Amino acid sequence: VGSEMCIRDSYRLHLKISTLLDIMYTYWVSPYFNAVGKKCRIRRGLKLYGNAKCIFIEDDVQIGARCVLEAYTEFQPASQTFTPHVVIGDGCKIGTASHISSINSVILGKHVRCGRKIFITDNAHGASQRDLLDMPPNMRPLYSKGPVIIEDNVWIGGGAILLPGVTIGKNSVIGAGSVVTRSIPENCVAVGSPCRVIKQISRQLLHS
Repeated sequence: VGSEMCIRDSYRLHLKISTLLDIMYTYWVSPYFNAVGKKCRIRRGLKLYGNAKCIFIEDDVQIGARCVLEAYTEFQPASQTFTPHVVIGDGCKIGTASHISSINSVILGKHVRCGRKIFITDNAHGASQRDLLDMPPNMRPLYSKGPVIIEDNVWIGGGAILLPGVTIGKNSVIGAGSVVTRSIPENCVAVGSPCRVIKQISRQLLHS
């Protein structure tokens, strides 16, 4: 019993120290962004690429450990310039090791919940053109089919991938491991690769 109490006490101390370090890390990394709202927590190991001044983080946002945030204003191999715009809305929770990449626009509405290892991108290395296929992929011009918009109260399961030009309607649920290649309407459950709607959520269920 004594050893179990010692282990529990040791783990509680570990959590307190980890929380303190995350608070300090949030304070240190916040100036890199355009804005970081109140009561946000950015856990350690964040990777920032491109221009973080194009990223806006609103209030009460939690970003998990080892996440990657990219907002590219230029791509030198193809002499391209961009004006990316990334917004992470009030109350969003982004899971550990998730990845957001933008040259266009990625918008997360209020209270979006993302599981671990989510990948959201509004761009790719090259459009589907035959004349680009002979180029090494990392040299092809960056291309965006359109912004990614995730509306309020969406829940995205772990390992999901959201590709360029899609909108996820408010209150919808995206299943773990899904690959979203086209827009998903509001108030529904969608799963699979490619992701498709399997259930509409009625107003009665939403308020139950």
